Amino acid sequence: MDFALTEDQRAFFDTASDFAANELAPHAAEWDEKSIFPVDTMRKAAALGFAGIYVREDVGGSALTRLDAALIFEALSRGCTSTAAYISIHNMAAWMIDTFGNEDQRQKWLPKLTSMDLIASYCLTEPSAGSDAASLKTKAVRDGDHYVINGSKAFISGSGTSDVYVCMIRTGGDGAGGVSCIVVEKGTPGLSFGATEKKMGWNSQPTAAVIFEDCRVPVENLIGNEGDGFKIAMKGLDGGRLNIGACSIGTAQVALDTAMAYAKDRQQFGKAISTFQATQFKLADMATELEAARLLLRQAATKLDQKSPDATQHCAMAKRLATDTGFEVVNQALQIHGGYGYLKDYPLERHLRDVRVHQILEGTNEIMRVIISREMLNR
Repeated sequence: MDFALTEDQRAFFDTASDFAANELAPHAAEWDEKSIFPVDTMRKAAALGFAGIYVREDVGGSALTRLDAALIFEALSRGCTSTAAYISIHNMAAWMIDTFGNEDQRQKWLPKLTSMDLIASYCLTEPSAGSDAASLKTKAVRDGDHYVINGSKAFISGSGTSDVYVCMIRTGGDGAGGVSCIVVEKGTPGLSFGATEKKMGWNSQPTAAVIFEDCRVPVENLIGNEGDGFKIAMKGLDGGRLNIGACSIGTAQVALDTAMAYAKDRQQFGKAISTFQATQFKLADMATELEAARLLLRQAATKLDQKSPDATQHCAMAKRLATDTGFEVVNQALQIHGGYGYLKDYPLERHLRDVRVHQILEGTNEIMRVIISREMLNR
């Protein structure tokens, strides 16, 4: 067991860290306060290969591994959690087209997706289908060379701005087997968007409903075969869960570093609070638990790269631990700052708001426990 990163992996991490420090961190507070979607900055990330991390090279992708991606997203999130998370969503949508699409579809969309000339959104959740994703009701009916789609998707990141929507839509009967994957392009008649949601965090990316009203989409936009959609969605979520876990770890690491610096500087009772054992023990636990989550996540990424039969279970385990630990570490970092941590003059409250949603999306952490226990009990 070799836990050391390769020279290339260190280079990926360092490049992403430099980008986060120079292009994301200086603007993250403003993007959050003013709800700015930094498309131009994300295109700079794409120029470094971060918009098609595990997409094949013939269409502009970087053809890297899931472990490489985990390193990149951990580094990017140190600059802006919300923006790094959106880049992860874009990567997941691009990967689905690259992996399950035909050659015409790959050549049509991926060169512009990997450069972020086109921006992608992933559409699974519906108002009445969250954790029970297989109960989605948005329906496509075949009409000649088109599908006519009716229904809506909820909580879609990038909604209204994105150019390409990778959608899970019912083309058949009830249950997972009736779901298909269809790409819907912005500007398609019958496609519209709801009002932008006002959120606790993740404010550098817009979130809104995607609405289909007799939306006519060419049959050639079907990814894979009819009935493959749920399988495609779940395979995409394995990697998405790792990326979101990595974003939690990166944000928590910044919060820990900030708390350590503050504890050394903050004076109470005539000495730095870093000299108090209560603070020292808190910092020690934060660092230990964060490192444990990081190691589990990197192991899960390795299993996904190796197509290990227990990869899905480990992705769920890693997502659950990384996002719970990430939130707790940020929360404790805020506590060390006392009242100052609650002020927007300091970044801790923004970090806390941004990582909180990671325990909900890409499958709630309750659903992660369902996946883990099901795999354990069905061996």
